[in-house]
Amino acid sequence: MTRGTRDEAGVTAGVREGGGPAVTTAGLPDWLDPVVEAVRTVEPRQLSRFLPPEDGRGRQSAVLILFGEGARGPELLLMERAGTLRSHAGQPSFPGGALDPEDGDPQTTGPLRAALREAEEETGLDPSGVQLFGVLPRLYIPVSEFVVTPVLGWWHTPSPVGAVDPAETARVFTVPVADLTDPGHRVTTVHPRGHLGPGFTVESALVWGFTAGVIDRILHFSGWERPWDRSRQVPLDWHA
Repeated sequence: MTRGTRDEAGVTAGVREGGGPAVTTAGLPDWLDPVVEAVRTVEPRQLSRFLPPEDGRGRQSAVLILFGEGARGPELLLMERAGTLRSHAGQPSFPGGALDPEDGDPQTTGPLRAALREAEEETGLDPSGVQLFGVLPRLYIPVSEFVVTPVLGWWHTPSPVGAVDPAETARVFTVPVADLTDPGHRVTTVHPRGHLGPGFTVESALVWGFTAGVIDRILHFSGWERPWDRSRQVPLDWHA
């Protein structure tokens, strides 16, 4: 339960009873206003055609979509998963993972705690430097059967980050939003089964799949997307 009020962005602000994480838009930098509005208004089907099964199947999980401000302006925190993992090996992604019992209720504060906990475990991020400001509708990853809650944060006090456990994380890096919106870094990925999806060639990595899809939708609904050549294709291999 949250003690607080509804602010102008329609997000509950306040302090969670028991000292848990809260979601508030107070004090955010102005450049995040379009993202806040997109979070407030976007519908699940506008984000993905893959939504959680109605029968409740799927493992509850959360990811942290963390915006910071670097030398080149706004940026996102990403990591590259270790190549030995069973799920999404070697793939760039947001920090995140499955909810643990101690995270609490998956329908309320559980995803908030999980997103921050997983980010700390995977990247060494100090959660006290993060302000959570929004939560997107739950999405579904069919190949791994994860039901994912995307949690958005503002990195108001950056802390050192890096791969904490090489068995889980190959590297941690930030990507300027300017590179993500640059048409020269945008591609359409082609899976061997014929599936097409958005992709980004940034920081010596190809960002694709779930992560690229969420970034693509955030850029679009925030009004940051620039026209790009969707016919520029990059094939994925069978390990994808």
